[in-house]
Amino acid sequence: MTGHTPPITVAFGAATDAGLRRRINEDSYLAVSPLFLVADGMGGHNAGEIASATVIQEFSGLTGRESLTIDDVQAGVVAARRRVAALPAGAGAGAGTTLAGVVIADVDGEGYWLAINLGDSRTYRLSEGHFEQVSVDHSVVQELVDSGQLAADAAQRDSRRNVITRAIGAGSDAEPDYWLIPAEDGDRILVCSDGLSGELEQDAIHGVLLAEADPQAAATRLVHEAMVRGGRDNITAIVVDALAVRTRASRACERDTVPVSAPAHDDADIDGDTLPRAVVAGGF
Repeated sequence: MTGHTPPITVAFGAATDAGLRRRINEDSYLAVSPLFLVADGMGGHNAGEIASATVIQEFSGLTGRESLTIDDVQAGVVAARRRVAALPAGAGAGAGTTLAGVVIADVDGEGYWLAINLGDSRTYRLSEGHFEQVSVDHSVVQELVDSGQLAADAAQRDSRRNVITRAIGAGSDAEPDYWLIPAEDGDRILVCSDGLSGELEQDAIHGVLLAEADPQAAATRLVHEAMVRGGRDNITAIVVDALAVRTRASRACERDTVPVSAPAHDDADIDGDTLPRAVVAGGF
């Protein structure tokens, strides 16, 4: 019987900081099983902070369960989008936010990570010695890289690197991307805002995740390292470790990452802040 065993038993840690150049931290996060999410607000003084907090507050109502379904998460996105759109003038109106992370899912009795992404906050996975970025940035520079117009190693320095093409709010009605990832014992998941990935190369992030066994220590050190390298933006990191994963031996050889289809709608670096494309180019 597996009724009293969660699909994935986890340990986790989280850290956030406004950085060295910003007075307000517009990042918000949720690190309560089964949800591990980061929202990076945009829209200027206070507005971005309100938008990101609104989204996280909406999803906080789903905490305390052993697992969630994609229907649960999609409903959360719809409700969060509605709440951000309804923010009043002077208290978040017109603002937007990214959303990225994982939730614990149960697929036919097995533990899976259900990853979600809107914008350029990121989700990484370290599993059995392999470190990879799970999410794909919804950003102008990522589009340029994908089309061959910009070299991948130049994207980090491009002046358009903070302009995103999908968001919740800020005039975007684009849908998130989703992935179903079969979890393995020992998996380590990192969810972060671009204040971290913009300061640390992937190899440096990987090194910290290998060096720090405790997830809270890893999250704290990642934020510290981003500060040391400039701290130009708000910085948030959540590190989640899979201590035990419910699996069925008969299907062990069949497990694979499964992208989950959802409608895809396309929706300047100003001191490193995340900006919706609408602000820069007139619309999503």
